[in-house]
Amino acid sequence: MKRAKPVTDRKSGRVANAQCSMARAMAVVGDRWSILILREAYYGTRRFDEFEYYIGVAPNILSNRLKRFVDAGIMKRVPLPEHSSRYDYVLTDKGRDFFPAYLALKKWGDDWLAEPAGPQVVFREVEAGRAIEYPKLLTSGGKPLRLEDVEAVAGSGAVAFNRKRFGARSDTAPAPRSRGSRQGRK
Repeated sequence: MKRAKPVTDRKSGRVANAQCSMARAMAVVGDRWSILILREAYYGTRRFDEFEYYIGVAPNILSNRLKRFVDAGIMKRVPLPEHSSRYDYVLTDKGRDFFPAYLALKKWGDDWLAEPAGPQVVFREVEAGRAIEYPKLLTSGGKPLRLEDVEAVAGSGAVAFNRKRFGARSDTAPAPRSRGSRQGRK
């Protein structure tokens, strides 16, 4: 991956980070407990005491993360009819849309950190009964995508800091190809 030009204005960097979609995503899901709560939600867990039991998280931390997920629209609290003061925590469409990102992280963990016997849990397709297949990222030419095949460019919503950092390149125009170079490499 081609490196961006260093920019020395730290304040502008902080502003750019505040508006970065990755930084915003990490503010919501970027800690151990949040990912484990999502893992349990994808396993079908819905009740506070079940999240607490399966994750082994302190109640105050769990309460904080669940509130963050509800505030962010990732989960919603659904009152239990039999207990007016208790709730189920149910994934919203926004929470369900994080599932592919969760699977990518799980695959990396399964590939690099699982015990020799293999992963603890696998996901199967309900209808076919087979383990899901993780899609490979491919170049436009159909070859496996490698980091060396990618460059970061300023997106349509880039703040001035990132437009300067990534130069004149943008997501709307292809990067110029130098003679004899591979696409995406400089």
